[in-house]
Amino acid sequence: MKDVILWGGTGQAKVLAEALDPAHYCVRAIVDRRAIDSPIAGVPVLLGEAGLRAFLAGHPSRQAYYFAVAIGGGHGGDRLEVFATMQSLGLTPLSVIHSRAFVASDAQLGEGAQVLALAAVCTHAVLGRAVIVNTGASVDHDCRIGDGVHIGPGARLSGEVRVDARAFIGTGAVILPRLHIGAGAVVGAGAVVTRDVPDNATVAGNPARPLGAP
Repeated sequence: MKDVILWGGTGQAKVLAEALDPAHYCVRAIVDRRAIDSPIAGVPVLLGEAGLRAFLAGHPSRQAYYFAVAIGGGHGGDRLEVFATMQSLGLTPLSVIHSRAFVASDAQLGEGAQVLALAAVCTHAVLGRAVIVNTGASVDHDCRIGDGVHIGPGARLSGEVRVDARAFIGTGAVILPRLHIGAGAVVGAGAVVTRDVPDNATVAGNPARPLGAP
């Protein structure tokens, strides 16, 4: 059985714990920067990096521990920072694929990717590190998804879409084929994207437009 440490103690931790096969994985600890009640019964919450270091000091064989970053929403930069911290402490990144998700045999998933219940990652898609494809979302053929991207529940990426690092695609959004979503961009919930989105822009609506545009 693989022992797993999660960083992040809110809803994403619950989702990841449900996605892990209890016959093969056991969540041993949760790390959060706030003092919170544990979202998983019987699993201790460690306070920040200092708490994690103290926990690991009592477990010399750090390579025995896997980790997953349970930070969702538009926090791709935070997710990548935590990812690097946990790797630097000698922990092994765990890619989480729900038993009811579909991942094509020729898709490529980066370290620490998460493909959750009823999500689909289709043929020749490539996902970077610490990418989340959330519940019921789909990534169609030949998409390229950068490090730290979060594709929200029910979002739909058509074929050959490119999404650069740390972007966030909101719940139920639709991205039409061969478009480019820039680094750090935010696509609002339910948006229908019909043209490229620049780096760090926020778009919403149908068709999607920059916030504040006429």
